[in-house]
Amino acid sequence: MSDNDAAARRLLEGRAWDDFCETIRLTGHEIGRWGDAVDDLDRAEWYRYLSRQVRNGLERFVENCEPDHPRLRDIPFRSSVNATSPDQDHLLSEWYEPGSEYRVWGNRGTIPYFVMAVWKADQDRNVGSRDWAEAGVDSLKEFDPAMLYTTDFLQSDAVHFDEDGNFEVYCTHEKPEGKDWLKIDESSVGMLIRVVHQDRSQEIDPVMHIERLDRPAQRPIKPHELATNLARAAQMVRGYAELPRNWWFDNLGTRINQLQFSRTVYLSNGGVADRHHAFGAWKKPHDMALVFHFDVPPAEHWIFQLLNIFQENLDTYEHQGGHINMNRAVLEPDGTARVIIAESDPGIGGNWIDSFDHDHGTMSLRFIKCAVPPTVSAYLVPLEELRTKGVAILTPDRAIVSGDLVD
Repeated sequence: MSDNDAAARRLLEGRAWDDFCETIRLTGHEIGRWGDAVDDLDRAEWYRYLSRQVRNGLERFVENCEPDHPRLRDIPFRSSVNATSPDQDHLLSEWYEPGSEYRVWGNRGTIPYFVMAVWKADQDRNVGSRDWAEAGVDSLKEFDPAMLYTTDFLQSDAVHFDEDGNFEVYCTHEKPEGKDWLKIDESSVGMLIRVVHQDRSQEIDPVMHIERLDRPAQRPIKPHELATNLARAAQMVRGYAELPRNWWFDNLGTRINQLQFSRTVYLSNGGVADRHHAFGAWKKPHDMALVFHFDVPPAEHWIFQLLNIFQENLDTYEHQGGHINMNRAVLEPDGTARVIIAESDPGIGGNWIDSFDHDHGTMSLRFIKCAVPPTVSAYLVPLEELRTKGVAILTPDRAIVSGDLVD
């Protein structure tokens, strides 16, 4: 029996669906591996996080992974992984199998910058022919749709637009003469276009489409395809459940209240090398304030985000809370930025971010098209002292110095 036949039988007999459901069920219990690093608020957010990743997985791999009908679709509402920026739209196209070539075309609107990237994931092409649930997190060593590696990217600066903002880019194995090009190969499993907004209220969104160059006719689904995509959706949930745990215990949680710029870490999950992106972990009692101070180097865009322990934006981000960006930030007279994380605004200026009843979490500081990222100083001080004495208490002897560029 071929792998496709085995996958089809698993679906038609209901085993592929059972394995999908069982993988999700078992993944929910992985919160126990966090031990005492999580509190009751974290646990509540964990189950909500998983529900969002289930939506994300089904949208990406069941609805948006038809072999003959590629699409570019934004990620689901409030689905955040690895500090998803609220200033970016993320247009995804998932590809079921290798061998096809594509054309992306559209109109940039008034967006000043976007970057297109193709990526690969280390996974067997025949994942739909077997069960995955009982293998647990160890199965991610073999099959992890959440672990993505960018193989090529194209910045909008290098794309040719006509006078109306129209463009086209070919995603092919060999460069077509006279065309904008993004290289793909037999390892390519999809594309992500990051659309960077400066001010959404004043911008016209781009419109982008994708098609296979051979333009196959639309056809019904095949059972083995759905078996494969259900497996990919479930394992993606498992992968995005395990990834923040690994990052916390192996990296972020070992350097509390520090930021570190690492392209290796960022690129390990589908990042692109057009930016410096720092991740960190933060921790403070409710009666303390955590203050960050950094230079603002020239950049296309920058944003600081406060996140929960699972690297999700806090609930406040829809109301312009939980983050500060280059357009909203109030800078100091010397051009530097001060970010104050506290349960209430101490009233000393700068940029206050509500910690929103969280005692700890993760954080992100990214600079897009920036040559060298800044050094960052952090101060953990009593909130009342900061309120009454102001920035004078932020002395060098109290500073936690971070922002290292490690690779």
